[in-house]
Amino acid sequence: MPFPNYRNKYTGEAIMRPEDTIEMRKRFGKFPKVSPPSGLIFCMKNGLPEKLRWRVPIRKVGKVMGDMFLVKKTKGNVGVLSNFGIGAPVVVSLAEEMISFGVKKIIILSWAGALQKNLVTGDLVINDSAIRDDGVSHHYIKSDERAYADVNLKTKIENELTKQNAKFYSGSTWTTDAPYRETKEEILKYQLENVQTVEMEIAGLFTLGQVRGVQVASIVIVADSLANLAWQPPQDMKRINQSFEIAYKTAIQVLNQE
Repeated sequence: MPFPNYRNKYTGEAIMRPEDTIEMRKRFGKFPKVSPPSGLIFCMKNGLPEKLRWRVPIRKVGKVMGDMFLVKKTKGNVGVLSNFGIGAPVVVSLAEEMISFGVKKIIILSWAGALQKNLVTGDLVINDSAIRDDGVSHHYIKSDERAYADVNLKTKIENELTKQNAKFYSGSTWTTDAPYRETKEEILKYQLENVQTVEMEIAGLFTLGQVRGVQVASIVIVADSLANLAWQPPQDMKRINQSFEIAYKTAIQVLNQE
């Protein structure tokens, strides 16, 4: 177990509640005046909803730490959050509020680094689980190694991508709060365990979904690579942008299903 359970944070009653934060935001006019969408996309690529608005029309409905949009063709059933920052603390705090608002399903679209040598820039990976090397998830449930995606939501994403003839990989990811402390020893360990990617948010979000009874899944787009034990940044953004568009449209389609 990576963290000792000496404080039992996940068993006590929290003082601060997301419902109270929502009410505070409303008092100061900082919360959207709309009905909650049933499905929500956490988009880690800033500016993507605005960039694709001519192909996927959206309506900006306000700000909650970032920009919130509703996808017009879903008639308010699917929302998008973007431009809010990175890391598990930000994403999980924001997700807490959105779940209290009434959101039932969440798909996160995120950047990731490749850990396996067969993955290249722009590849799509659907995560079934996440190594909990973050700090947030251990305040919610006991410190087991992994958090898990909602199987039904993950399967719907894979089925939708298959319908589109879009190539994708499935497997686990490693969530860490410290990208500048990713060591060769860790990478070799996770390569042997067939962990596909590394990123900064997914374990926390999977854990929150489990605790709050909300369906959560993820689609990650490979950007850089650590697979050869040296950082290899992407050479251009073309395939990454194409894959984010595929992932975005897929998430909307899946979240708009009954």
